[in-house]
Amino acid sequence: MLAYLTIKDIIDILLVAFLLYYTYRLMKASGTINVFIGVLTIIGIWLLVSHVLGMRLLGSIMDKLVSVGVIALVILFQDEIRRFLINLGSHKRWRYLLKFFISERNVDKDQTSVMPIVIACRNMANKKTGALIVIAGEMSLISYEKTGEPINGDVGTSLIENIFFKNSPLHDGAMIIVNDKIVAAGCILPVSHDTQLPKELGLRHRAALGITQETDAKVIVVSEERGTISLAHKNQLFSHINPEELESLLTRSEF
Repeated sequence: MLAYLTIKDIIDILLVAFLLYYTYRLMKASGTINVFIGVLTIIGIWLLVSHVLGMRLLGSIMDKLVSVGVIALVILFQDEIRRFLINLGSHKRWRYLLKFFISERNVDKDQTSVMPIVIACRNMANKKTGALIVIAGEMSLISYEKTGEPINGDVGTSLIENIFFKNSPLHDGAMIIVNDKIVAAGCILPVSHDTQLPKELGLRHRAALGITQETDAKVIVVSEERGTISLAHKNQLFSHINPEELESLLTRSEF
């Protein structure tokens, strides 16, 4: 059988394996991994009944179920499909594929634009002032910017602290920074519904993880209860980091 295996067949198998693995990671990140396993189980039963055992009656029923199920899956996983297409169309994702053919030097973010954010987060952590700061990557955050109040101001320590001051009307929302500009504050972010997250994580941490599941943004969370600093990126949460570690993570182009 292996004698008839061509290079095209190997590429076909590798592509299917990649799609299954990427779908698994996407479902795991969104907390719907059990649904993904259930769908794979139904597909496996359908292939066994229709193509291996050749059961006509049960096979025809399964054929109808699978054909209707495709539409149901599109409705059920519309958010995940949208996230997949956004990731696929990201310029950053394509650079990951091209970097093997084109030598590209990673340029770290300028420290002069990061330091006001780091100092503001340190001061707010010492005062136990809660904050949620989204720093945009390659993907657009316009849909989230529209949920808040436009600011369009330069990144500055005093401005950040004043926006998150406890009596400020924009205190509870998220601040969005794009190209070293505070474009909006008081923004609403999607909340992660991952059931595996620790119960002690508050709404700010879940919102930070929620937007990193859909975009490539880096999100800083300052806890109002514990006075700690955390950073979320690529659906990962780096908790209880000090200002030096925060600066290092923000200035690194890849981590």
